[in-house]
Amino acid sequence: VGKRKAQIAAITQSSGDLILNVDSDTTIAPDVVSKLAHKMRDPAVGAAMGQMKASNQADTWLTRLIDMEYWIACNEERAAQARFGAVMCCCGPCAMYRRSAMLSLLDQYETQLYRGKPSDFGEDRHLTILMLSAGFRTEYVPSAIAATVVPNTMGVYLRQQLRWARSTFRDTLLALPLLPGLDRYLTLDAIGQNVGLLLLALSVLTGIGQFALTATVPWWTILVIGSMTLVRCSVAAYR
Repeated sequence: VGKRKAQIAAITQSSGDLILNVDSDTTIAPDVVSKLAHKMRDPAVGAAMGQMKASNQADTWLTRLIDMEYWIACNEERAAQARFGAVMCCCGPCAMYRRSAMLSLLDQYETQLYRGKPSDFGEDRHLTILMLSAGFRTEYVPSAIAATVVPNTMGVYLRQQLRWARSTFRDTLLALPLLPGLDRYLTLDAIGQNVGLLLLALSVLTGIGQFALTATVPWWTILVIGSMTLVRCSVAAYR
């Protein structure tokens, strides 16, 4: 019946104070439970996530790049958001939730629709937004390590990214009413996460259009995109 229905069935039959969600292709370090539970001792925290790594990092050049991408997503994006008390997506492979809060949110979680049909993607981001809307903080614990299997072919990777992009755009709209009550950095972050992708897509399409119509190479477009990519990845590689 899908991940969301399975989660709800497990949560309703559970009895503990905390719920740990671990994906089936994920292996957690022995101390993950204790480290996440320690963060959850603060009653204001509704959810906490660990650091994601690629368990098959050495397989191909793509898995090595995805491992770096996960590092950036966790140790730059999530770490910065946690600094202001609101990680915008506690990643599905390893996230702990406060059970009492989850029980109060299950109806909204279960009935989410996408284009008029029950949603079957973006469970982790939607649940995180619901936690924030209920007034809880969401946190990131970098020392709680979880290794997950990542795509090793471009086709599988692109399908995964399409699902994640749909979730990001959809649930950012859901989060917009929350932003005025959160730190101003999070508004800037939400703009960057969404508008930046749209501008990148527009730049690429414009460059392709220039090449198709004028038979000239869009060097400025290539240089700007390449420079921005190089700066960001160099910082991550150095750290």
